[in-house]
Amino acid sequence: MNKITHLMIGAVASASLMLATPAVAQTTINVSSWGGPNHGINTIVWPTWKSWIEEATDGRVTLQVTEGLGPPPSQMALVADGVADASWIFHGHMAGRFKLTQLPEFPTFEAFSSEVASAAYWHTHQEHLAQAREHRGLEVMAMGIHGPGQIFTSKKIETLDQLSGNRLRIGGGVMSGLANAINVTGVALPPTGAYEAASQGVIDGAMLTLESLRSFRLAEVSPYTLTVDGGFYRGSFAIVMNPTVWDRVSAADRKAIEAVSGERLSRLFGYMMDVSDRRGVEFAKQQGNTFTQADEKDIAMLREVSDRLIADWAKAVGSQGFDPQEALQYFRQRLAVEAGKDSIDALVDAI
Repeated sequence: MNKITHLMIGAVASASLMLATPAVAQTTINVSSWGGPNHGINTIVWPTWKSWIEEATDGRVTLQVTEGLGPPPSQMALVADGVADASWIFHGHMAGRFKLTQLPEFPTFEAFSSEVASAAYWHTHQEHLAQAREHRGLEVMAMGIHGPGQIFTSKKIETLDQLSGNRLRIGGGVMSGLANAINVTGVALPPTGAYEAASQGVIDGAMLTLESLRSFRLAEVSPYTLTVDGGFYRGSFAIVMNPTVWDRVSAADRKAIEAVSGERLSRLFGYMMDVSDRRGVEFAKQQGNTFTQADEKDIAMLREVSDRLIADWAKAVGSQGFDPQEALQYFRQRLAVEAGKDSIDALVDAI
């Protein structure tokens, strides 16, 4: 038997062995995203979570991100209907569906990172909020809180009285109650629509996060920012998955993915918001934007407003067999616990 014949026999044997060995099928989770290609959710959260999942499952599960499947308020429906496998949702976009999730949105008038807040929120959700099943029909992979919501305007505003009668973009949740309390007209818009509405004079400004100054180009049309320590409000998010898709993942891989989701993914979401806020402020200052701190008189008034909003919220949700004051206290105590843990920055490989 000559050398060529040996090579041919070897090649056939190798091919037969490959055919006899079944390939390991890879599960791809299709993620619907919004916020634009430069938003931190797309440059930090999804790439990092993808690498965590692939490492945890030895490559058996991965993520694929698609933008433009629908506007922000439609994301929950896209996942529930199976158009997408997973997405991130803002609870305030679905008025009436989510009420308990307003818990972390009330102002505290104290500074804390979104990373710490999101981790505290995850544990509060698991301990107190999940029982209400507001996310029924979805698998909750993480909870998140954005950075301090501030007020951005086209004209310089130094006191809340000067805002009276202005039209401000709001996104639902606690923002709606706050808008009424400070006598402004709330215009419900997703953050992606704030730039166009401001540039066309439809709104005089917006209640949004510091990261929106860059991510949503708000610094270009609303160069004045009125700030409060800890924010006028915070915003509640969740990363959710279609349960049918989740069930298709093997039990072993689900356990592996859960280990890199939950608190860890919540921390990642908050970390992304912290990074994005810093970038937003830097960008705005480069544009010549100005920042004004609310005075003590306005802060005292806001404390009273916050207390009323919390009382109204507690009354509205307390009938569900849920102790809102206990849950709120748990969340605020948990902030201190999470602040004592190491930051997740060492585990983030995509910034």
